[in-house]
Amino acid sequence: MTTTLADAGRMLPPTDIELAAVVRNFHSARVLVIGDIILDRYVTGAVHRLSPEAPIPVLRPSDDRSTLGGAANVALNIATLGGQAILVGVIGNDPAGTEVERLVGTTRGVTAALVRVSNRPTTAKTRFMTGSHQLLRLDEETTAPLDAGGSAALLEAVQASLDGADVVVLSDYAKGVLCDGVLDSILALAARDGRIVIADPKRPDFAAYRGATILTPNEHEVRLATRIEADQDTEADRAGKMALQATGGEAVLVTRSARGLTLVRRDADALHLPTRAREVADVSGAGDTLVAALAVALGAGAGLPEAAMLANATAGISVGKQGTATVSRQELLDELHLADLVQTDRKVASLEDAIEKVADWHARGQKVGFANGCFDLIHPGHVRLLSEARAACDRLIVALNTDASVKRLKGPTRPLQNEMARATVMASMAPVDLVILFDEDTPLEAIKALRPDVLVKGSDYTVDQVVGGDLVRNWGGKVVLVTLREGHSTTGTIRRMSTPEP
Repeated sequence: MTTTLADAGRMLPPTDIELAAVVRNFHSARVLVIGDIILDRYVTGAVHRLSPEAPIPVLRPSDDRSTLGGAANVALNIATLGGQAILVGVIGNDPAGTEVERLVGTTRGVTAALVRVSNRPTTAKTRFMTGSHQLLRLDEETTAPLDAGGSAALLEAVQASLDGADVVVLSDYAKGVLCDGVLDSILALAARDGRIVIADPKRPDFAAYRGATILTPNEHEVRLATRIEADQDTEADRAGKMALQATGGEAVLVTRSARGLTLVRRDADALHLPTRAREVADVSGAGDTLVAALAVALGAGAGLPEAAMLANATAGISVGKQGTATVSRQELLDELHLADLVQTDRKVASLEDAIEKVADWHARGQKVGFANGCFDLIHPGHVRLLSEARAACDRLIVALNTDASVKRLKGPTRPLQNEMARATVMASMAPVDLVILFDEDTPLEAIKALRPDVLVKGSDYTVDQVVGGDLVRNWGGKVVLVTLREGHSTTGTIRRMSTPEP
């Protein structure tokens, strides 16, 4: 069986506001990144003609820039998200290696332990661009395994850096740094010290990463390793389980491009997360960004599902940018808050839409609660009422009196805020799942239409006085009375505001 966020039952997923609280703790994450370091170069210019020597464009360069790629890009993303990164890798004794050192040295939040190997070039990829179009890519590299001296120096740097990290990322780009002896030794060291290990694989045999806690293959990589197409949820689940058997780890996170992510864990249903990308400009480096966000979230204390959701959101931002791009902590917070605002707007529904939503919740075995009132000015008494109401059910609907209804009940000077303002504020409250408006003096018709399982009112009512209470009890529900905090009421607050001080 597989589940999606929509049908996760009573284990409700965290809201974006709750995820944002994890992001604010990213500064506590300490991540050791080990793997293939790449220098990404971009030569950009204009093309106005074809060469007379061959049918190829002639590029006149106007800009030349370099960025950190591969394992170094993972470290850069960790730092940009607010975490602390330790980068261990190999560079050559060449200008590209010197440029990598310069870039790392000027990156706040990254501490580097770079091993220079004189007989090995720094991996460099040079892209020739016009506008957003790539004309040519030049790769300068070797994929030969590290020699004995390079392996020993790298492992020495790993041992010296391991104590300063909570999470280890193995960024494998198949350039020979994470060769058999090195990979086995790192996994053994991390296991000895009880570190979380995230392996971003490039080998077709996932057994090479046995001992890693989490494997993060993309759809193509998992297909090569398992011979299972992962474009459908059920197949991605099956491929992830096979990969999990090969590694002996705790989880496999399959990245599926436009189809989002699939998280496969031991002794748990697969979790399918739809992509959060609003537009796709370039997927370059998105995998590095995702792995970095996953590592920082875990290092900040998030559970694996929450970390996967944050990684998904971060990758969605990354693919909307041109080239190998990073995502800042503030960008991620802005995305989470934007999505929360959109979700808040979606919480305000018509009675017809609410009936359909409640039917869906009931079909999933969820208990639906119902509370009502004017809620003109939200005060601590309201917060307590909503929190205790939500604790008594799986989903909470709040029915608000319309402006006309409030005027009839409270007088011509009320409400202080119009119905849409009150609905927006109510929808932003974390315990509330749905907000509706009713124009009658009582919510009786709404209660009849929605058939809630729990009816919630303040303790200034008795059970017999609660409108609709007899109906709810007749169909097997219950009435819950919440003890109100003394001194908190909208009428009292307005009275104090309008009474001049002596």
